[in-house]
Amino acid sequence: MNTIVIRNASAMTDFSLVDGWYEIGAITDIFAERDCRGVELAGEKIGLFHVDDEVLALDDICTHGAALLSDGDMEDGEVECPLHAGLVDVRTGRALSAPVTRDTRRHDTKIVDDRLFVRLQA
Repeated sequence: MNTIVIRNASAMTDFSLVDGWYEIGAITDIFAERDCRGVELAGEKIGLFHVDDEVLALDDICTHGAALLSDGDMEDGEVECPLHAGLVDVRTGRALSAPVTRDTRRHDTKIVDDRLFVRLQA
């Protein structure tokens, strides 16, 4: 599993929460091995997806099953659920193919000085 766990600010020296934005880390470190990465923020599993020059964030649980989308394979901005091979568009969170039929929640991202920040949606 490729999940970074961030439980609270005291657990990591480079972690901070400012105005609702979680600082995840340097883009080059987060995506050193692959373009899909899972994190846990405030008890929520969040999938991070590096597509072209942007990073997108979605809830990291497939809406069809209990698989982590960040463990799936991604091509052209579509991630394949590793459990039943349904596709999700990481740019929109839209379900693209069965058995995934419900969209997943997107979260805001921003990159400042090569550092990724994520703001969770309600």
